[in-house]
Formats: sequence, structure tokens, C-alpha cells
Amino acid sequence: MLCPLEQRIPYLLQQCTFNQLKQIHAFILTTSLLHDIQISSKFLRRSTEFGAMEYSSLVFSQLGGVFNTDIMIWNGMMRGYAYNGPVDRCISMFDEMLQRGLKPNNFTYPYVLSSCSEMGCFGRGRKVHAQIMKSGFESNFIVADSLLNMYTKMSDSFELGGVRNGKLNDARMIFNGICVKPVELWNRMISKYVSTGDVESARQLFDNMPERDVISWNSMISGYARIGDVANARYLFEQMPEKNVVTWTSLIGAYSGSGDLETAACLFEKMPCRNAVSWNAMISSYTQNGKYEKSLDLFVKMQLEGVDSDGFTFVSVLSACSNLGALEFGKWVHSLIKDWSQLGVIVGTALMEMYARCGDVNRAFTVFVKIGNKDVFCWNVMIKSLAIHGRTEDAVKLFFLMQKIGLKPNSYTFSSALFACSHGGLVEVGREIFYGMERDFGVCPKLEHFGCLIDLLSRNGRLEEAEALVREMPFEPDIAIWGALLGGCRVKSDLKLAEEVVERAGGLEANESGVYVLLSNIYASAGQWPEALSARGKMEEKKVWKKAGCSSVIHDIHMDV
Repeated sequence: MLCPLEQRIPYLLQQCTFNQLKQIHAFILTTSLLHDIQISSKFLRRSTEFGAMEYSSLVFSQLGGVFNTDIMIWNGMMRGYAYNGPVDRCISMFDEMLQRGLKPNNFTYPYVLSSCSEMGCFGRGRKVHAQIMKSGFESNFIVADSLLNMYTKMSDSFELGGVRNGKLNDARMIFNGICVKPVELWNRMISKYVSTGDVESARQLFDNMPERDVISWNSMISGYARIGDVANARYLFEQMPEKNVVTWTSLIGAYSGSGDLETAACLFEKMPCRNAVSWNAMISSYTQNGKYEKSLDLFVKMQLEGVDSDGFTFVSVLSACSNLGALEFGKWVHSLIKDWSQLGVIVGTALMEMYARCGDVNRAFTVFVKIGNKDVFCWNVMIKSLAIHGRTEDAVKLFFLMQKIGLKPNSYTFSSALFACSHGGLVEVGREIFYGMERDFGVCPKLEHFGCLIDLLSRNGRLEEAEALVREMPFEPDIAIWGALLGGCRVKSDLKLAEEVVERAGGLEANESGVYVLLSNIYASAGQWPEALSARGKMEEKKVWKKAGCSSVIHDIHMDV
């Protein structure tokens, strides 16, 4: 009969720290418990729950005799590797176990399948599935659930088009084979179909559910919202027995996504209970649909009702401020942002962009400096902002500084840097950046990059080089490139090339007035008034009209909060 202390060991293992675990290990080694498979199995399992496998591996290697053939011991180690890594050790242990003649059980297979999924070894996972079928464990719920997880994760590794064409069939086959399906399992399969855009299959499952919970209904409503099927989303909304805040927010998203902001706003006002997500959905809907004043008005109302703003709120509101040029409102929003560390780089970038677009590039740069862990997008925005505000040399310095700290520029980074060079007349630097794109960073220049360099060369009297680049580039020139070249013609007073450019550009965009106006101005500056009038006349013949400029006035939005 076991002594009381020995009976307490399983309980002690559940509560112990890692140092206490070592003490228990020492006690086991000095007693007859060393030969107790149940105790050793529980001890080994507990040792894997501290996040590292070195100690567990050492304990396992010291076990011998009957332990080498006990499936619980092997399962304990495989579980540890599946949860803590390296997951490939779980699979190699499974192979070794089979070589030793040990038979896996229903607790073994879930760890192996999880490891196959984690490593993306789905071919190996299929082989394990075949072994499961031979051993008769496919009908076991735990094993079937693990198979379902693997096949749904496998579908994530394919493009959505491939998934909808059948990559979820394996998962569905496993799902259909499970005899007793709890509602959570139905919801998971429905959610997977929804995430791939196959709402029709999701609806078939939904209609066949023996019972539904709020998650079932919300998954379907959000699915219809995602594909823009407002009618079905509204139908399910009306049929749903008990709605929660997620239900209302999903339907609001459906209407705002279709452009029906009036109905979305009505639903928002009718909501019996709102949370930050609901407010964010409505505010971002206004911003995304260009209703910037309404976005800011709703944000003020949110503050008045005492709802805490989060990062999503600030990004939407700051974007609205950027588009309105509402600097004072943006400053007030800035004053509400208390914890930079939690909101992160996305909010910081939105704040920086707001200041830049509202004309205060110095404060934008101050915000940029304060942002921690800046990503490439953040650097791109600052480089472009400096360039737009005429601080082209600072923009280029920032471009090279970004590389020094180990960030790799992307296509947009090069566009911003070349834009800075173009507007700052930095010909040599611009050449260096352009020709280093593919050579040093593996970024293939696009039409917009060629356009920036052609504009840079044209602005600075390098018309021959610009023209050569147009001929050599692997793209058909667009109207912007012809316009840049035409601008160079004006600098060099090259009327012949200007006429050729207009003739070739005329076939691209008959509604583009800029090239004709520029050609007319070139003629006028050379004193060739008949030709200038003729260029204007061609505009009328082709029914091309120069749009009149306009200004906008932003009314003050009250912020008495």
C-alpha cells in the first residue's frame, strides 16, 4: 500500500515550480517509485509543461526497460515537442515508435497531426491519416477533430480560388464522418467556409445544424456582409432569436460596405448596446466613404458618451483629419492618445501623416522620431512627406538612414525617394537610387520609377538621356511620362521633340489637357503665337477641356468635450 506522500505526488506535480519538480525527481530516484509507470508518466508530462524540452529529454533518455515500450511515456514526450518544439522531433519520435513496434493510440495521433500542420508537412499528414484509418481511430472524436484542424489549416496554404475549388473537401469529408458533432464543430466549419468566401457551402451547413448558437448566426451574417449580400444578411438578422453587439455591428458593416451609409447610421442609432468596435465600424465607414466631417462628428459624440477609443478609432479619425486638412482637430485627437507603446506604429504613422498632410511637416517629423519599432511603411510616409514639403535632401538622407539601420526599401520607398530627387534636382543621387534598385535590393523598377527618373532628367536639362530612357524601358509610356518629357522640351525649347511627344501622347488619353496646354505654352514662350493657338485649337477639336481649379473651406467642428 502506498504511503500518503506517494499518493500526493500527482497532486504535487500539478502545483510545483520547476525547482520543486527537480526535488520531486530526486525523491522518485531514491525510492521504488522509480519503477512506477504511472508516476513516471505523470512526472515526464509535467516536466514538458515549463516551455523547454531539455530536461524532459534528459529524463526520457535515462528511462529504460519497460518504459521503452510504454505508450504513455512516448505520448508524454511527443506532446511536449508538439507544444514546445522543435515539432519535427515529435514526428521523428513517432517514426521511432513505429520502428520499435509500439502501437499509437488515440492520444498519439493528435500530437503528430498538430506537428505536421505546424511544419506545413501536409503530405506527411495524409500518410498519418492513412495509418489512422488502418488502425480504426478515425471515428474517435479527438483524432477526428485533429484531422479536421489539419485539413482546414492545409486549405490556408492555398490561394482562396483553390480552396473554393475543392481544397476544403478533405476537411468536409472528415467533418461529415464525425458521428456526434457539438455546435462548436459546426461553427468552426461554417467559419472556415466563410473565411474562404464560400458562403453558399456555409449556408448549407447552417441550414442543416440541429441547433445553433449566437456564433452560428453571427458567422453567417458576417459572411454575407463580406461578399456584399446585404439582403441575406438582413434576412438572417431579422430571423435571429437573440442578437448581440457583434450581430448589429456585422449588419452595419454590410450596409456601409455597400455604400448605404444612411441605413448603417440608422442601425447604429437603434443598437441597444454599443461597444468600441461598433463605434469604430461606423466611424471608419464614414472615413472610407469620404464622409470625413461625419466621421469627426461621430468621434466627438463617442468621447461625450465616455467610450474609450483604441488604435482603430484613432487611425480612422486621423485619416479623416488628413483628408480635411483639419489640423486643430488633429491636434486635439493627438492630445487624447495617452499610451504610445500600446497603440503602436500604425497609430503613430497615421498621426505623422495627418500633421504632414495638414502642412505641419516639422511636427510630423517629431512624431516620427518618437515612434518605436518603425516599419517600412512608416519610413515611406515620412520620406514622401518631406519630399512633398520641399525638404528633398532630408528625404534622401532618411532614405539612406533607413538602410543603415537594416530596413530593406520596397517599391513604394523607391518611388518616394525618386520623387524627392526629382523635385530637388538631385540628378546624380536619383540615378544612384534608380540603378541600385534591382542591383542591390532585387526590386524591379516599375513604370512609376521610370517616370520619376525621366521627370528628374527632364527637369534638369538631360533631355537626350530622358528620351533614351523612354525608348529603352520595358513599358509603354503613359501620359505622365510624356508630360515629363514635354516639360523637358520646354526647358530646352525643343519644339520638334515637343511636337513628336504630343503626337504620340495624343493616342493615349484624348481627355488629357495638360500636354496640349504645355505645348501651347512652349510655342508662346518661343514667340510662335500661331502655333500656340493651333495647339489650343487641337484641344477644342478633340473636345479636351482644361478643368477649372477650385478651393474648399472646412467649417470648424466643435470639440467641447
